Amino acid sequence: MVIKVMVADDQALIRESLKIILSAHPDIEVVATVEDGNHVLSSIPQTHPDLILMDIRMPGMDGVLATKEVKEHYPDIKIIILTTFDDDEFIYSALKYGASGYLLKGASTEELYEAIKVVYQGGAMINPNIASKVFQIFSQMAKTNFSIAVDEDNVKDLSTTEWRIIQEVGYGESNKEIAAKLFLIRRNRAQLLINDFGEIKPTRANAISDLVSPNRSDET
Repeated sequence: MVIKVMVADDQALIRESLKIILSAHPDIEVVATVEDGNHVLSSIPQTHPDLILMDIRMPGMDGVLATKEVKEHYPDIKIIILTTFDDDEFIYSALKYGASGYLLKGASTEELYEAIKVVYQGGAMINPNIASKVFQIFSQMAKTNFSIAVDEDNVKDLSTTEWRIIQEVGYGESNKEIAAKLFLIRRNRAQLLINDFGEIKPTRANAISDLVSPNRSDET
């Protein structure tokens, strides 16, 4: 059985290097190399990959959103995140959206080859340096119990868009994911909610602050 692999990375040198390395294995065929998430989605119908090696930071559509789109439309395609970034938010979002592996680009060629085989067969593979972070993230989630107190006077005038943002926060979406869904343009990547609402109306900024800064129920 030959495993059909797509490589998605914004750096041409890395794409071509991975193609050469993987093509040395008779049981792997690199069917496409693409530079961003948009090209991942447009190439799938023509190339039919079994597995995608996905970088995180790419222009246009990044690897996290591309992973989400691929798994929603092509659930049988396996995805391994191959990146230089070990940021907690990247790890959590990639795994949440269905990635079966998360490897750092420092992994050896043999480790990459083994990861592809394991993930293709239905398993999961996480770089040892990432595994401890994964356990920490999900341990914190399991221990967390949130409750939210809201002053109704502060939220009665919220617009439909503002309520949509609050809803997406409740679903656990990141700022970047919310912006992509609602087609919002951020002036500051790190301050989507507070900055935008602060410019609209002070009372609304307070309301949003209350809603997105939950208090632990065991402290009330």
